[in-house]
Amino acid sequence: MKFQERIITLKDGRTCVLRPATPDDAPEMLVWLKKTAEETEFLLRYPDEEKITLEEEVEILRKKYEDPYAIFMLAVVDGKIAGNCGVAGIGYKRKFRHRCSMGIALYKEFWGLGIGTALIEYQTELAKQIGWRQLELEVVADNVRARALYKKRGFVETGRHPDAMLFDDGTFHDEILMYKLLNE
Repeated sequence: MKFQERIITLKDGRTCVLRPATPDDAPEMLVWLKKTAEETEFLLRYPDEEKITLEEEVEILRKKYEDPYAIFMLAVVDGKIAGNCGVAGIGYKRKFRHRCSMGIALYKEFWGLGIGTALIEYQTELAKQIGWRQLELEVVADNVRARALYKKRGFVETGRHPDAMLFDDGTFHDEILMYKLLNE
């Protein structure tokens, strides 16, 4: 989706640009995907599972940029991608068209600066403009920081997937289901 850039001031005084991801971002995104997966086990992937080619990433970003129902936003600080947040519809059948799902991740060095909050706020605003009624996400139960952020931004816990994730160390982890009504 094409949308207007937004500039925010971070807690440390630096500026951050929230903008749409474009195909030109593909090389940096490939690095970002692996590094963020190295920094936390709470993402859906391990670094060695990232096998997307540059051409595939270019095409993924092109489709998201041109799709009026897919929001893929980058947070850029000092010319470097600090994080991203994506929102997409759950489905296009009439029974599901009111629902969308969100995913978000930041480089660890940018945690706690207000970027996550800004990404969620802007994504929520754009999701409302698209006409979605309900924004949903899943978060690893042990990810206390993320759960606190989502609650602060108005998300409510609605359920749990027991043993939803199996980490490489052999431990299972629950996922918490959360949602936020967008018309409030």
